[in-house]
Amino acid sequence: MYNPRFLSSQMCSSLILDSFCLLVLLCIPAVLTAKCPQQCVCDQIQLTVTCVNKNLTQVPPTVDEITVKLDLRGNDIQELPTGSFKHTPYLTHLSLQRCNIRRVKEGAFRGLGRLVFLNLANNNIDILYQESFDGLSSLKQLMIDRNRVEEIQPGAFTQLGFLNLLSLTHNQLVYIPNLAFQGLQNIKWLRLSHNSLNYLDIEAFAGLFTLTRLSVDHNELQFWMRLTRLDMGYNPMTYLGEEVVSMAKLTHLFLDHMSLQDMANTAVSKCPSLVHLGISHNQLRVIQPFSEGSPNLARLNLAGNPIYCNCYLRPLREWAIRRKVKLMGTCGGPAHLSGENLEAVHPTQLRCQSQEAMLKAEFEEATRVTPRPTAEPENKVKCPANCVCEAETHHSSCENRGHNKVPRGFSPNTRLLDLRGNHFHYIPSNSFPGVTQVVSLHLQRCKIVEVEGGAFSGMKGLIYLYLSENDLSSLSPDAFKGLPQLTYLHLEKNRFANFPKGAFKLVPSLLALHLENNSLTRLEPGIMTGAEGLRALYLTGNAIEHVSPRALEEANDLDTLHLGGNKLKDVPTEALSKTANLRDLRLSGNSIRWVGPNAFQPLENTLKELYLDNMGLEKVSVQCELISLGPGLRSLFLEGNQLEEVPDFHSLTSLEVINLADNPLMCDCPLLPLRMWIEKVNLKVRATCANPPELRGRKVKDVHVFKACPGGESLPAVPTARPPKATNIGNQIQSLSVGSANGLIAGHIYGVSRTDALL
Repeated sequence: MYNPRFLSSQMCSSLILDSFCLLVLLCIPAVLTAKCPQQCVCDQIQLTVTCVNKNLTQVPPTVDEITVKLDLRGNDIQELPTGSFKHTPYLTHLSLQRCNIRRVKEGAFRGLGRLVFLNLANNNIDILYQESFDGLSSLKQLMIDRNRVEEIQPGAFTQLGFLNLLSLTHNQLVYIPNLAFQGLQNIKWLRLSHNSLNYLDIEAFAGLFTLTRLSVDHNELQFWMRLTRLDMGYNPMTYLGEEVVSMAKLTHLFLDHMSLQDMANTAVSKCPSLVHLGISHNQLRVIQPFSEGSPNLARLNLAGNPIYCNCYLRPLREWAIRRKVKLMGTCGGPAHLSGENLEAVHPTQLRCQSQEAMLKAEFEEATRVTPRPTAEPENKVKCPANCVCEAETHHSSCENRGHNKVPRGFSPNTRLLDLRGNHFHYIPSNSFPGVTQVVSLHLQRCKIVEVEGGAFSGMKGLIYLYLSENDLSSLSPDAFKGLPQLTYLHLEKNRFANFPKGAFKLVPSLLALHLENNSLTRLEPGIMTGAEGLRALYLTGNAIEHVSPRALEEANDLDTLHLGGNKLKDVPTEALSKTANLRDLRLSGNSIRWVGPNAFQPLENTLKELYLDNMGLEKVSVQCELISLGPGLRSLFLEGNQLEEVPDFHSLTSLEVINLADNPLMCDCPLLPLRMWIEKVNLKVRATCANPPELRGRKVKDVHVFKACPGGESLPAVPTARPPKATNIGNQIQSLSVGSANGLIAGHIYGVSRTDALL
């Protein structure tokens, strides 16, 4: 029945609802645009913010929190301070090209745990600091091309465990130190093209087990001929072509655990000094005798290859006997020789059967192969509650999940285990059962006070252990029991007041120990007990005021020692005399006012890099052993001191980098030797006058006063016009083939294509 009252009520309700919806729709744009910076374009559907070429001087603070892509190209930001992006935690892509960025401060990207792509190309960054990329735990691609990067500080990339691509092309790198890229456990492609590289330390690429492409074209790597040992193991190469390794001084080459199925007999013919060639654990069935290009070859390791000991192997066996080359490995077939040592097989035993018999033998061998176990269902992997586990990458993460105990139940195939940012406080014995294949374990920022003996027992494959930023003040002697492969140990930013000596007896493979930013005051005898194989010791940022003469007496293999930012008053010469192989010494930021005679005499045959910057240094003795370091020294940093004069550098004939900036140099005749030396070397020498006042701020090379000094008559006249800025020598190189100029493995170490221009 028709009811006017009911109809009127229904119409009214509908009208109210429509009005409310209209009001909501009118309000939504205002709410959404409220957090869009005025100069930017915001897409609330795609969650992107674009602020290109807007002359911004800082990261806009009003970017919506839920933004996932932020494009800030073409601005004038200059510096990225700590916490620059703390208000946009959901970013996955960040573009900062052409922003005149000069410095990325420690922690600038902290909080961007979801970021997978970061582009910093075409800026003015010159140093990559230790914590510049802290917080980028998910980053997969990092572009720093076309900057002015000339220094990579130790640990700059330790937080980037997921990074696949690192691109540093068109910078000013001249030197890559040992362990420069440690922490990049998943790196696939490292691009260093178009720099001025002329020296790579022996372990510059140590720990990059997943690296498949290395681009170093358009550099100056002829010096790599000095390299004596090269380890390229664990790369998926299947073939080595003719003359692919060309290194005149190379004595040891390791190509183990790859996928080699064949190699040319001239592959190492350009390595006349080669003594040991290791190609163990590959897929080689047959190998030909090597050409005469390696006359000193004495050992050929073929262990772990399915070498078929028939007539095809006879030429190699006869060659080895004739040349007295020791063959290591065993026969993989046929059945009657299977397991026999190659050295024990006489050439007459290496016979071929008829074709029919060979086919039958191969068929029987193929049928004996053990069938693969049934695979687990795709994308299904064991994972504890409140964690994320990826079957494809073998990564498991419980980062910042508030766990009070170490979770259990991870897949036995886990390779990277990330537990940082939890609240464990205490790591008891046997905390990680069933994960024997973990390579990298992250326990940063977990408020850990104690690690019980045997805590990591069973983790036989662990190489990287991160215990940084906890509350550890001591370590049990058994703390690292059961870690035979541990290579890189991070203990920085804890509460150690005493060096945890005795804790390293059970880690024979330890190469790098990080103890930066603790509270150490003294280095006493015996601290290196158990760590005799250590190659790098990082002690920057402690309060060390005394180094015992016997503190480093067991450190025979120590290659790198960083003591910067401590309270030393003198160069610890006696302690350094025990380090027979030290190449990189950093004393930056200590209060050493005077470097006397013989200070570095113990290192005269080994030292390559010396950092004496920002110490308040007032005088370097004329007899200082800086001079006796002579031909060996390659880098010398003296900037930020109080030097009015410097010693004669003429004997430093191998010097590649020198920095004298920010010293009050007295531009008068006593400084003539420096001026004469600058004229003779092909180096960029940063040295400016502070006195006399009329020359303050002028480059030493550009003042006329030295021409009037006795002996300075031969100096060229100072130009009246300011000379143009020198072109980076790396950019003058028109072409440099990877195989011939750099002596690297062709076909597997690539150059950068023209598509890089898109960066």
